[in-house]
Amino acid sequence: MLDDKFRVAVSETKKWVSIDVLVREYVRLERAGPLMKGLCPFHQEKTPSFFVYPDINDPHYHCFGCGAHGDVFTFLMKIEDIPFSDALRRLASRAHISIPDQHRCGKRRRR
Repeated sequence: MLDDKFRVAVSETKKWVSIDVLVREYVRLERAGPLMKGLCPFHQEKTPSFFVYPDINDPHYHCFGCGAHGDVFTFLMKIEDIPFSDALRRLASRAHISIPDQHRCGKRRRR
């Protein structure tokens, strides 16, 4: 089970890393009212079906074409083909949040 410090680090990272800023590094997004839309980076398409929902309590992305869906962690994991531990480390670094040592490499420290 994850300890409290780790959960706080994950929660704070998610809170401080803006999903629209992250996604814009990979996808050209255009404003569509309160949402952002663009071509999905996970499949070929000609008409935008990829939406980013940045201004709600649970910022996320969703593609109505291929069904891809998630938060900042799942987006980075999928687009870069990396494990959660690497995505967490990279995103936490952006937000200047330290990850408890026992979780840095995705493994617990031996006692």
